[in-house]
Amino acid sequence: MESRPLVLASVAPAAGSTAPAITITVHGLPAPQGSKRHVGNGVMIESSKKVKPWRQDVKHAALDITEALDDWTVLDGPLAVAMTFTFDRPKGHYRTGRNAHLLRDTAPTRPAGMPDLSKIVRSTEDALTGVVWKDDARVVEYRRLGKWYAGTAAADVLAVPGCVIRVWPLAAEVTV
Repeated sequence: MESRPLVLASVAPAAGSTAPAITITVHGLPAPQGSKRHVGNGVMIESSKKVKPWRQDVKHAALDITEALDDWTVLDGPLAVAMTFTFDRPKGHYRTGRNAHLLRDTAPTRPAGMPDLSKIVRSTEDALTGVVWKDDARVVEYRRLGKWYAGTAAADVLAVPGCVIRVWPLAAEVTV
């Protein structure tokens, strides 16, 4: 497997182009934004201890990209987003002994268990607020959302846990 850089970026496309305005590659363990827990005096905390490090990984990767772009402006119109999340396979998916590098015939092709896709999307979107877009409410369309195992031969799937995020500004719709 070839190694990939920590972050990748592309500059905003010309009008009519289908290239994303920005592409962010985040390495880290995608974590769901779960329920919040009340601890008293109106203070709420995340119930998952993994969400804060994931949000920091996403935010730092986005900042690395946006700071490298001379003319980056936080996006404030309708947006389309693609997020491809990559997870390590559990050890139980592999055979044992001299065949430990081979997958079992019964190993699933995609991670169909925890974490919940919608919850990892929420935590990722929140981390991008104020850096990539003004508010995650600007996301009006998903072009691709998915969970994959590392090393799977599919577009935007990484060799290690993380996520590839692509964002496209959409033309404002004209109503008559």
